[in-house]
Amino acid sequence: MPLVNVMVNGRAYTIACDEGEEEHLRDLARMVDEKAREVLSSVGQVGDSRLILMAALLIADEHHGMVTRLAEGGQKTAETEQLHLKAAQTEEQAAEAMEHAAERVEKIAAGLAHA
Repeated sequence: MPLVNVMVNGRAYTIACDEGEEEHLRDLARMVDEKAREVLSSVGQVGDSRLILMAALLIADEHHGMVTRLAEGGQKTAETEQLHLKAAQTEEQAAEAMEHAAERVEKIAAGLAHA
């Protein structure tokens, strides 16, 4: 199991990860470090534990927002599918009505031809 050195808020941490996950772990640590710097710039030094907690809460809030938007997008997709289904049904009904109208026109035309 590889060990990866990462930096968050100027402190080095060594973390174990699965083989091949090293770069992903570094990317995640960079994200946490960015959020920690945001917290530092807005509230100042609050201690490492509180700083990391606040950074984690910011990341969790972003994650929650994305999950909510995805769920709403899924609802819109379901609504869109229903609209497409309704449009297809309406199109089918219109085609049947036109077919019946064409049959009636042909009968009328045949009746006029025999008259």
